[in-house]
Amino acid sequence: MIDLPAPEDPLGEALHFLRMSGTFYCRSEFTAPWALELPAFEQCLMFHVVTAGECLLEVDGIEPRLLRPGHLALVPHGAGHRLMSGAGVPAGKLFDLPRDAISNRYEVLRHGEGGAATTMICAVVRFDHPAAHQLIRLLPPLICVDTWKSPETEWIQSTLRFIAAEAQHQNPGGETIITRLADILVIQAIRSWIANDRQAQTGWLGAMRDKQIGRAIAMIHRDPVSNWTVASLANAVGMSRSAFSARFTQLVGEPAMHYAARWKMQAALTRLRETDSSLAELANALGYDSEAAFSRAFKRIMGLSPGAARRTARNGAALAVHDAMNLAIG
Repeated sequence: MIDLPAPEDPLGEALHFLRMSGTFYCRSEFTAPWALELPAFEQCLMFHVVTAGECLLEVDGIEPRLLRPGHLALVPHGAGHRLMSGAGVPAGKLFDLPRDAISNRYEVLRHGEGGAATTMICAVVRFDHPAAHQLIRLLPPLICVDTWKSPETEWIQSTLRFIAAEAQHQNPGGETIITRLADILVIQAIRSWIANDRQAQTGWLGAMRDKQIGRAIAMIHRDPVSNWTVASLANAVGMSRSAFSARFTQLVGEPAMHYAARWKMQAALTRLRETDSSLAELANALGYDSEAAFSRAFKRIMGLSPGAARRTARNGAALAVHDAMNLAIG
């Protein structure tokens, strides 16, 4: 077990893992009347930043939202949705419209009938870390942040202008700049939701805010391969075993050892995807006596064998965004 100092900001540590991967950006240039239908992207988050003009954003089951410059909208679960200049405009489907490919991960879309102009930065992104997946699953279907009302208005508006300039001029390294700045904007949008929505005060997010249970969760996140016990976690956060066990289950919704075991397998999945280590090497690194014992535990918790998980992750998830966005290019 690694001897780490107790985390002071467990929720902040979870936000730290919101690092985008598989990102695909589009600079959208619309002229009224116009409407765009975006398909669903499984296990992805989509976001839209209006840099000029305005538009309506419509997600099924949610009241349409008007977006203006300085607004940031997240569709956390990758649901299909529509962007439009006004209600009732027939929507063109994303993959049916011509787009100019600037790079493998960046393109320009122009659509509309020549009226009032709206420009946007739109993106489809993935998050690979299990802490990010846990957090994203808890977000509502739509998050809209009016950055003009935010206490961080000045730096957010500067960031939005910087993104707009990079997207417009296509300078060397612009794609990297946009990606890094978008990381910050997405995290800020989620922070805003966490701070202001009652839904964020319960369940796993509520547990992360608990002084003792949040610290225990962060310790599991930091060192998922350790053989945690109820006693070791309770001792680390200054609680009795019984009190810790009861409060963890109440706040998180599952026993601490179930959570730790699932997190260990998420760490194993990350290593399967990102390294070429053999199953025997992984088993040893994760503290199992044999490859067979590791494989049994992995399949029991994840629902498939380590080998199948490695093939699925490498052949599918890593390229999901890129492949989906290139369906129309063929």
